[in-house]
Amino acid sequence: MIELRDVTKDYRLGETTVQALRGVTLHIKEGDFVSVCGPSGSGKSTLLNLLGCLDMPTSGMVLLMEKDVADFRDSELSRLRNNTIGFIFQSFNLIPVLTSFENVEYPLLISKTGKKERKQMVARMLDEVGLSKFAKHKPDQLSGGQRQRVAIARALVTNPRVVLADEPTANLDSATGHEILELMKKMNEDHRTTFIFSTHDAKIRGYASDVYTISDGRIVQ
Repeated sequence: MIELRDVTKDYRLGETTVQALRGVTLHIKEGDFVSVCGPSGSGKSTLLNLLGCLDMPTSGMVLLMEKDVADFRDSELSRLRNNTIGFIFQSFNLIPVLTSFENVEYPLLISKTGKKERKQMVARMLDEVGLSKFAKHKPDQLSGGQRQRVAIARALVTNPRVVLADEPTANLDSATGHEILELMKKMNEDHRTTFIFSTHDAKIRGYASDVYTISDGRIVQ
């Protein structure tokens, strides 16, 4: 479903070139639950940005469903990110003035989903993540774990093929972090959605069907 072929990614910082990724090759199948492990600065976030079509490689190829994303127009990439790929962030990235319901509904407004269908989809997704009773709560009225559940619902409400989660448990206590991983795993199994999540916590790799360890921009395992 997703393939990287000898991908590099360089960034310019003044007169210095930083090699964030150095010849990364991997293949992720549909329905996988994949963990990308490594310390801060190892290249995890850069890798997820490329997988999510938020950035392009300096060299090599990123293929999504056998198509080279470098060949897509900007409008095609926008539709891809909104309809095919879901994103979950460690800082939740919820809109503070919107309720849980409205935050989950937001991607459907962008895709111009009809009002009746939109309401049904949001209600169903909030029920799946156990937050139906909190539909009218704003983010500052929710715990960290509840906010991340809203973020998961928002990522999945468009029925994406793949969900990318960048350190989804980093701002949560250990028990809540494991609850979030259990929820993500359940959604993976129920919907056959491909999950790829980054982490620096080696303890949670046991949840993954495949584990890739990245160090200094290279896959080492």
